[in-house]
Amino acid sequence: PVASDPPAEGAAGEAPEAAAAAAPEASEVPEAAPSVPSVPSVPAVTETSASASAPEAPEASTSTDAQSHPVSGEASIDLVILPEGYGQTKQVNIDRLVGQIRADLEHELSIPDKSLFLMNLSGAAEFKQVLPDEKSLRDLGLKPGDRAGIELRINYYQEQAAEEYVMPDCLELKVVNDRGEERIISVHVQRPVMEKPYFGGYRNKMTGSTFHHAVTQTAPIQKKDVHIIRFHREAQTYEYRTRSTQCKREAGTQMEKVGLYVDQRDDVVMKPRRPYFSSADKAALVLEKCVMIQCHARGMLARRRTRQLRQARQEREELEQREAERLQLEADLRHKREVERRMHPLTPEDFNVLYKELEAWRVNEAARIQNSGFDEATRRAAQYELLRKETKLLQTIDKLKIKAHSQNRDSKIKGKLESMAQPKVWLQTDGETTTVHTPFTTRAKELMDLYSGLRLPLLTVDERLDVLLHVKWTVKEFDCNLTREMVDLIDREADMLNRGRPEKSFAGLRKRLANLFLQFIETPEFNPEAIQFQKVPREFYDQTGTHPLSTVPIKGLGC
Repeated sequence: PVASDPPAEGAAGEAPEAAAAAAPEASEVPEAAPSVPSVPSVPAVTETSASASAPEAPEASTSTDAQSHPVSGEASIDLVILPEGYGQTKQVNIDRLVGQIRADLEHELSIPDKSLFLMNLSGAAEFKQVLPDEKSLRDLGLKPGDRAGIELRINYYQEQAAEEYVMPDCLELKVVNDRGEERIISVHVQRPVMEKPYFGGYRNKMTGSTFHHAVTQTAPIQKKDVHIIRFHREAQTYEYRTRSTQCKREAGTQMEKVGLYVDQRDDVVMKPRRPYFSSADKAALVLEKCVMIQCHARGMLARRRTRQLRQARQEREELEQREAERLQLEADLRHKREVERRMHPLTPEDFNVLYKELEAWRVNEAARIQNSGFDEATRRAAQYELLRKETKLLQTIDKLKIKAHSQNRDSKIKGKLESMAQPKVWLQTDGETTTVHTPFTTRAKELMDLYSGLRLPLLTVDERLDVLLHVKWTVKEFDCNLTREMVDLIDREADMLNRGRPEKSFAGLRKRLANLFLQFIETPEFNPEAIQFQKVPREFYDQTGTHPLSTVPIKGLGC
């Protein structure tokens, strides 16, 4: 049975019973609107506000029979959960309390109690706040057959498992001393290596905190290891065993006395084969053996100590010998270096040493001639000879300086070209390195090989012509005054080779060709890898008349 009309005042006491009876049946009325799906679980506080009026709800248009023929005492309520957009239309008895309706919806949505709020009643009646639980829909202004919308807000907190606390290895504590200064003290935490035993404690009844005795907070006492060697004679010599024996025949002794006669005719007097070994003899024997053992033990310790001393002396002698050999080797290398820097000087320091030694020799010889007591003619002749030797030595030093300059220049150029031709080395994240050959480094390597071929001596005519041909085709890729001059010099040398000219006539030509090709290699437009070795910015080349890329004809090249 369903209540059709509002109860009269005389039957006011029967209204709650009728509403309670009508509630379960009202939920059984078939509804065209889709059922509200279960709300997904949320890990934290979830707030979902629902705001909908009856005409805008999509579910309101789909309800059919239940809305067209409302039951007496019921109202059509559009329940919408926003912003998800889930909604449902229900026929609710207007005499039911809001708290009962909320409890039914919480049970249907499978959410905790008192986590659903009904608010913002709109439609036939208006109520802009949270609907109070103690009032019914009739108290809020709804009548049987009315249509209204209610917003639903879900707000509950789902507890999550607390993360396990892990104490750090070091704690930084702020402590204020007597003078009011704040200091930070680092306390290092010692991890327990074993489960600490419980020696008692107490618990605070108000807070529930448990406190253990201080002995459980301290590290266990480490026993000291005793490394003293102990010797015990009996423990090393004897093995003790306990055995029980029982004779096959019992025997006894009986002495003669008054009234007793013992027959002694078959008695035999036994004498010991060895004299009796008394306790004093045993003590003397023990002392003798102890002294013998002590002698052997002391001898063993002395021999061990002797071996240790002998080994230490041998190691010390070997160390001294290695140190002496190292010092002798360093002295020999130093002497060899001094001789080498005088025979083949390369650095300015080497030539300064030669000049200083020459000056010291000249001063010594001049003093010797001055103090020799020679006559004027002999002294003049000695001074002339000294001056001649000094001049000759200075000329020798100048020749060595020119030779060193040439060697230093060649080594510097070689190192520079090798640096250009070196592949790129990339460091990976795992610490390994990767070698990469780029097109620029490959180009620099080819140019370095051609330059080395131009500087090679003692080549045959065919080999020299092959090198010149490779250089010519390399530089003819670019058209400028530098490449034109190099092509002209290559053609001139090839013509002289074909005419069989001697090697001496090629010295200046080949040197000039090598220098021009080196300038070609050091130009970034021809060798991109050379840009990293430029000491003068490229814009300064544009301000001079000797730019390597200039195409202005040079007089004498036939351009």
